[in-house]
Amino acid sequence: MKNHELVQLIAEASDDKRAEEIIALDMKEVSLIADYFLICHGNTERQVQAIARGIQDRVEEEGIHVKRMEGFEQARWVLVDIGDVVCHIFHKEERSYYNLERLWGDAARVPLQIGQEG
Repeated sequence: MKNHELVQLIAEASDDKRAEEIIALDMKEVSLIADYFLICHGNTERQVQAIARGIQDRVEEEGIHVKRMEGFEQARWVLVDIGDVVCHIFHKEERSYYNLERLWGDAARVPLQIGQEG
């Protein structure tokens, strides 16, 4: 699976768990950390955990290994490292505080196909 397809899959998994303000950033030109960041938030710790679990389950169904997950227990900022794609799942309050979209403002936004009924 290509990285841009993986980002779309992760966005769909996040949307399935009712993540809010799902955005993807193309990091290839601005960072060596990853090719893509996916950023979203949940309104409660339980929802943040459900989003993280949903992402992990969906990528593992595709045979892709999650390299690392950090912050799951506290569920204020969960980082899911899937290699070239890194997911940042915030609790709503932390998202506005850390404001990664502004921090990585030079990164282009990736269009996502989510939240559309077929």
